[in-house]
Amino acid sequence: MLARAGLRTGPGLGLLQRSQQLKHSACVAQPPRRLTSGLPVNIGVLFVPQQEAWVVERMGKFHRILEPGLNFLIPLLDRIRYVQSLKEIVINVPEQSAVTLDNVTLQIDGVLYLRVMDPYKASYGVEDPEYAVTQLAQTTMRSELGKLSLDRVFRERESLNASIVDAINQASDCWGIRCLRYEIKDIHVPPRVKESMQMQVEAERRKRATVLESEGTRESAINVAEGQKQAQILASEAEKAEQINKAAGEANAMLVKARAKAEAIQLLAAALAQQHGSAAASLSVAEQYVSAFSKLAKESNTLLLPANTGDITNMVAQALGIYTTLTKPQATKTQDEMPPAHEDPQLPIAEVLKAEQASSS
Repeated sequence: MLARAGLRTGPGLGLLQRSQQLKHSACVAQPPRRLTSGLPVNIGVLFVPQQEAWVVERMGKFHRILEPGLNFLIPLLDRIRYVQSLKEIVINVPEQSAVTLDNVTLQIDGVLYLRVMDPYKASYGVEDPEYAVTQLAQTTMRSELGKLSLDRVFRERESLNASIVDAINQASDCWGIRCLRYEIKDIHVPPRVKESMQMQVEAERRKRATVLESEGTRESAINVAEGQKQAQILASEAEKAEQINKAAGEANAMLVKARAKAEAIQLLAAALAQQHGSAAASLSVAEQYVSAFSKLAKESNTLLLPANTGDITNMVAQALGIYTTLTKPQATKTQDEMPPAHEDPQLPIAEVLKAEQASSS
């Protein structure tokens, strides 16, 4: 009230001088004095400082605005009524209470940055520009906060500041003042709400920690499963390649054995066709026959022995006789003398065996 009274008793001061007088009156708390004594005195020749505009009245009516530099006035007729600063002015917006959309009471203060664009409108358009702009900023702040919840107030401070600047500029256009920006200094939350917010933050952080831990466990399990999968695939591929190589090796071994056996048979046939080949074959059969008796009763308990096992000479002669009987018909037979397909090819062999048994008995 002291500041407002002091400003109204001295209408000749500009916005900057009024702001300084407001601070001085609030701090010192002395009775207000007339501020018109601070206005420049018209002595005819005046020097206006840079970034200032002096409003001159002639016989109580607006005459002109003095520009920075040297100016001439008529004493007694011309009077300097207002001094306006064209610099950017900073005004502290007092702390105020506002209710958010979710019924939370906040204490908010701010800083307002102004500049006089038209000294004439700033002098004659409004009685107390600073008070008017401050009240407009406070009412706009309450209105904008009522549209936002508590959580959005902290996230949308920039949009809140821009809304207040737009509202002030729309109203202060006719005052010759332009609001450059508005900044919220402090937002004071009630203690209980502050504790609840702190608990919410801690719960949110615990939630994030739990989520991150679960995601880490999931990623670990996925990596382990992928590793096992790849290991099984590689193991199966290795086993498959091993089996393929083994089968190929066995097949090649069988082919090599078959070729070797075929070559051995061919060589044996060629040897038998030569002179004294039958004698050599008889000797080989006798050796194999004798060798077979040495392996009896080694692999099985069941034995089938001929009657004359003690007569080695007779056994060898019997084996040679069997070989001679088997090879003789094969050498003398021709293709036309071959037995029919329905006859048993083992019949001559059986007859030879019966003959040999009869002769031995």
